[in-house]
Amino acid sequence: MTISLDFSGKRVWITGAGQGIGYRTALEFAEAGADVVGLDRRFAGDGYPFRTQLLDIADASEVGRVCQSLLEENPRLDVLVNGAGILRMGATDSLDLRDWQDCMAINAGGAFNLFRHTLPVFRRQRAGAIVSIASNAAHVPRVDMSAYCASKAALKSLCMTVGLEMAPFGVRCNLVSPGSTDTPMQRGMWQSAGAEQQTIAGFPDRFKLGIPLGKIARPQEIAAAVLFLASEHAGHITMQDIVIDGGATLAA
Repeated sequence: MTISLDFSGKRVWITGAGQGIGYRTALEFAEAGADVVGLDRRFAGDGYPFRTQLLDIADASEVGRVCQSLLEENPRLDVLVNGAGILRMGATDSLDLRDWQDCMAINAGGAFNLFRHTLPVFRRQRAGAIVSIASNAAHVPRVDMSAYCASKAALKSLCMTVGLEMAPFGVRCNLVSPGSTDTPMQRGMWQSAGAEQQTIAGFPDRFKLGIPLGKIARPQEIAAAVLFLASEHAGHITMQDIVIDGGATLAA
């Protein structure tokens, strides 16, 4: 059986679309025929094959203004992808307060800000799909990543609650939780030529398992899961969190 993902005529908003997984997801939706609006704080130049809109999702007032403007142009929204996220690292007791606050404000608060303006649209339509990009760090602890882990766990809990609230209206809310993926964020963590292979092998001294599949994920592998969850093929799937990390969490 061949599964065809056709989003022709569908309106899709994607945060974090400037690079990494968000960009790849926006690209895949556009190639599947969707009317895509990519939202991010910055876009590197021109040439994006989808509409771009500058937005700081941590700024509730700005989110309100942009959502109002977009909904005035087109009052329908079929798919929302919460893809924006940041990583700040450090031992919990030495972590800068601003780093903690920024992780919470963007990784979890950004989705909340979007929900305030999009859930009424989905509820009125009695249709729609929401997919949020969390992390396998929401499932297992990571040394020096307390802010990131906590913020992604908060995002997961928020989305599960939204899924429960919106189910009576036929609106589905799911998550994907990537592990190590070949993105600018991941590469920013690599400090040596052998860092990728070390990530695959794991860090026993940091209680971080390796990747059983023996490879780093590609952004398109995460995007494929997002598109599936947003499609009619996943019409009876809601409140699920698919961990895509090559087995690194050992189904935790």
